[in-house]
Amino acid sequence: MSAFTPIDLYCERLGPDFWAEPLNALSNAAFLVAAWLAWRLARTRPQGVTLQGGVLIGMMATIGVGSFLFHTLAVGWAMWADVIPISVYQLLFLVFYVRSVAGAPLWLTAASVAAFFGTSAAFGALPAHWLNGSLSYGSALVFIAGLGLWHWRTGRQAPWALLGAASVFVVSLTFRSLDMWVCPHFSEGTHAVWHLLNGVVLYLTTCGFVFNEGRGTRPGRR
Repeated sequence: MSAFTPIDLYCERLGPDFWAEPLNALSNAAFLVAAWLAWRLARTRPQGVTLQGGVLIGMMATIGVGSFLFHTLAVGWAMWADVIPISVYQLLFLVFYVRSVAGAPLWLTAASVAAFFGTSAAFGALPAHWLNGSLSYGSALVFIAGLGLWHWRTGRQAPWALLGAASVFVVSLTFRSLDMWVCPHFSEGTHAVWHLLNGVVLYLTTCGFVFNEGRGTRPGRR
């Protein structure tokens, strides 16, 4: 596949035109709104917008831009503009959280990253057509849920942020998986709902980090 090969993966797209996926394209505003709200929240914290928090917030906005490009241009390079920021956010969030919130040493952080890649490879080995390709996000769900349980059990501030994100993520993955299945009955599909709910997911995960950055293993207030 070349950088300019047309790609048609979603119910809403019926042709190669720029505005062939209006709902899928416009719903990416959810990521920009989520980034803005997270930035406003971070500014209220005693430490303000830190480097790590700012990077996560910037990646949220980048995800929105990359996904907009893919759902409008729908060519090979735009697909990578969509996929890469999502992957980078996942990896950075894991490293930042394990180091700055959990206070883990470098070896455990590296082991967490290796486990994430291993889990991603395991999900990636499953048939790509299962659940409309949504299994590729299985590792993200597993790790958000796992970190969320630790986050809650150790009494971090905003204790339900990550578990809430995992719960919303299950719903958003369901809508992503149903996109082509509902297409004969609902021509716009359900992918736009995936974008809207993922804006909530990214906001909640980033909030969980912002509220607890630098706290190490010290329990926060409920």
